[in-house]
Amino acid sequence: MSIKLSTAIIPFTLAAALAVSGAGLAADTAVHDHDHGDVPFELQLNDGEKWAIDAPLAKAMGDISLVMRGSIDAIHEDQLPATEYVPLAEQINDSVAYMVENCELQPEADAQLHMIIAQLVTGADKMAGNNVDATPRGGAVQVLGALEGYERYFDDPDFVAVIH
Repeated sequence: MSIKLSTAIIPFTLAAALAVSGAGLAADTAVHDHDHGDVPFELQLNDGEKWAIDAPLAKAMGDISLVMRGSIDAIHEDQLPATEYVPLAEQINDSVAYMVENCELQPEADAQLHMIIAQLVTGADKMAGNNVDATPRGGAVQVLGALEGYERYFDDPDFVAVIH
C-alpha cells in the first residue's frame, strides 16, 4: 500500500522545523546564489561541525541526488516535460519514506534533518503537479536547495552533489 507522503509527513516535518528554529525561519542564502523554493529554512551546524549521519540517511540522500543528477541538464534548461517530473517526485518520496522509516539519528541531528525533509517533500509535491501555485521545475529547484543544505550541514563524505 502506498501513502502520499506530502500529506502524511508535511505537518510533522514543518512542526519539527518550527520547533527547532522558532517561528521566524530564514532562508539560507549562503547555500547558493539563487532562490531554491518558497519554504524557507535555517539549518544550524552542530557546534560548528556538520551533523553525523546514519547509513539509511546516506543511502536515501544519495539516491535522491542520483535521480536529480540524471535530469539536471533538462531541468536547468527548462526542457523537462511536466510529466517527466512525476516519476522523479515518486522516487524522492520513496527515498524520504525509507530514511524516515529507518532513521537512527540523534534527536538534534534528526530535528535538523526534518528541515531538509520538509524541503524535499514540498518540492516533490510541486514536481508531481500537486500544487497549482507552483511549477514542477520550481519544485525541482526546491529539491536541489535541500540537497545543497544536506551537503553543507551533514557529514556525508560519500555524498555526490548535484552540480548545476
